Amino acid sequence: RAIAESFPVKLIDADELPPGWNGKCNAAWSGAKAAKGKWLLFTDADTRHSPDSIARGLQEAKENSADMLSYSPKQEVRGFAERALMPVIFAELATTYPPKDVCDPKSPVAAANGQYLLIRREAYDAMGGHAAVATTLLEDVELAKRLKQAGFALRFGMSDAVSTRMYRSFPQMWEGWTKNLALLFPNARGLAWRRAIEFAVVVVAAAFAVFAGLQDEKLAGVIAAAVTAQWLYLFGKRIRLAHFDWLSNMLAFFGLPLFAVLLLNSSISLKKGMVRWKGREYSGMRE
Repeated sequence: RAIAESFPVKLIDADELPPGWNGKCNAAWSGAKAAKGKWLLFTDADTRHSPDSIARGLQEAKENSADMLSYSPKQEVRGFAERALMPVIFAELATTYPPKDVCDPKSPVAAANGQYLLIRREAYDAMGGHAAVATTLLEDVELAKRLKQAGFALRFGMSDAVSTRMYRSFPQMWEGWTKNLALLFPNARGLAWRRAIEFAVVVVAAAFAVFAGLQDEKLAGVIAAAVTAQWLYLFGKRIRLAHFDWLSNMLAFFGLPLFAVLLLNSSISLKKGMVRWKGREYSGMRE
């Protein structure tokens, strides 16, 4: 709050939390009711905006006749765990929610990132705003789904107009993705097993290639090396969709088993109907 008060903005208190609502939706809804503009920008406290981020967003939305524009910010990562895991997750997001399909009004695919969500007031009010998604933990994606289903134009993509470092410690990253992963990916457990198998195939094939080479089994070694190279090529092709730096892309392979474990943990937590985030417990939330 002290940081927010240092900016030339009007700071308001959120309304009293209604039963069943999550706090973020309540805060966003409180702000939306107080705002007077024709466009609303929802953004997170951990984002860093370029000086022209709002101007760029408005221009892109208007040029593309979009009722809602959402940016996936440039992700800042530090340390091994962040560099290994984050590209894997964002590559999967780019595969599950291709921006081209999200922007296509004929496609049912809808996605948004609450770290930068710019929406016309008229469209926001027409679909009920954050009050319509008040009980979900994934309010940005739910808003996008409702907006697209209502016939409004949606635009989504990556942008350097805003950046963020989502998590600053491993426990925070574990807790945060446990809250969201199983909600983001259909058949989370199936995806977890596919990524675990992908990691195992590459490791086993690479080890066999080395072993065969040491045993002078050239044909077997070449086949194993070819399998390793093919699987790594496909993995690298997918990882490049996340637009991380080269070092993070290199380390991302080691994020596969961590991603698989996190997916399973997220699925189990949601099945139990209880997740935790920043000292708060959210009960009744199910996959």
